[in-house]
Amino acid sequence: MKKVELLAPAGDFEKLKKAIYYGADAVYFAGKRFGLRAFCDNFDEEEIVKAIEYSHAHNVKAYITVNILAHNDDFNGMIEYLKFLDKAGCDGVIVSDLGIASLVKEYTSLELHVSTQANVTNIYAAKKWVEMGAKRIVLARELSLKEVKEIKEFLGEDTDLECFIHGAMCISYSGRCLLSNYFTGRDSNKGACAQPCRWDYAIGVKDNSDEKNIDYYPIKEDKRGTYILNSKDLCLIEHIKELIEAGITSFKIEGRNKSEYYVAAVVNCYRHAIDEYYENKKSNFDYVNELKKTSNRSFTTGFYFNSDEKTNNLTSKISQSHTYIASVLESDKDGYILVEHRNKFVVGDELEVLSKNSENLNKIIRVEEILSLNNEKLSEVKKIKERVYIKSDLKLHENDILRKKEINEN
Repeated sequence: MKKVELLAPAGDFEKLKKAIYYGADAVYFAGKRFGLRAFCDNFDEEEIVKAIEYSHAHNVKAYITVNILAHNDDFNGMIEYLKFLDKAGCDGVIVSDLGIASLVKEYTSLELHVSTQANVTNIYAAKKWVEMGAKRIVLARELSLKEVKEIKEFLGEDTDLECFIHGAMCISYSGRCLLSNYFTGRDSNKGACAQPCRWDYAIGVKDNSDEKNIDYYPIKEDKRGTYILNSKDLCLIEHIKELIEAGITSFKIEGRNKSEYYVAAVVNCYRHAIDEYYENKKSNFDYVNELKKTSNRSFTTGFYFNSDEKTNNLTSKISQSHTYIASVLESDKDGYILVEHRNKFVVGDELEVLSKNSENLNKIIRVEEILSLNNEKLSEVKKIKERVYIKSDLKLHENDILRKKEINEN
């Protein structure tokens, strides 16, 4: 049986490395143009080549998003860019626009993946894309698992289906939204969404006698909720079996704008859960609790199992139970590990380990000694990306992460 692909987001090179270290089978990212995450660091052409080479060196596939809803001016340089991706060895391009898709097929040998932004929600739309040369369909998030199975059966084994299994959801149909354009002038369909669906809204009443005099009334929370535009996060960690048996080829994690810690923690969870399915192991590990240790807006299974489930959140705030403290840069040497600071820590702190190795995962290190690179003893570390040595009795490895439980956890 061919294993399902675990596909991870890579907003920059550090996130790409973390995704690969923690078990991704493939990564997706964007160049500086034509992608739907304009506020990620993204990759220039030299970085794209390096990212693809790094991925392939670790037997990981690299897919690149070219998924804007393009206007005429957006095609300036498009053909040259697609040819560059082809030459660079990209394993597939994720496209939502028919015009861009036609150029992919006409000018390159790139594998064509149809973005969720294309809103494929039925067997006939999926078939038409396949007839146009698509190898993979990234299905709309708004489908039930029953509909996913029907599309798979209709298309057959030669067409890959990719589905989102974790991450932020959009109130609009698979991301096609104009709220950001309307309120801020930032085009969500070209990667510049200001996320107005996360805002706290109020009703404004204007006094006609004075154009400047507007009274604002907050929309109070009640049993029905008020954040009707603000979705919970998708989480299907407890439904790996059903998804694999539905014939899905690739499990996609959302989050190119999220932190490297988020990428590491989420990929690690799904890697373990997927492997346990294939190895027929019964796990006692609390994956949901583990996923709550990184940023989330509480969880929903979206439309997969119950289309009537309410996915709106009660608040726009992001929560997480643990803070990303440091990344391990070098493996243990003489009882010390080299780490790079992400958030302040002090002697006496208890830090929890995030590791792909089960023997170290969630183990606790008590910070008893911190040394600078000049071998000076420190009581705290708070400089951005400062590198220091921590005494440790655990054999940690490069790309392991140290985190700290929040004292005021909700």
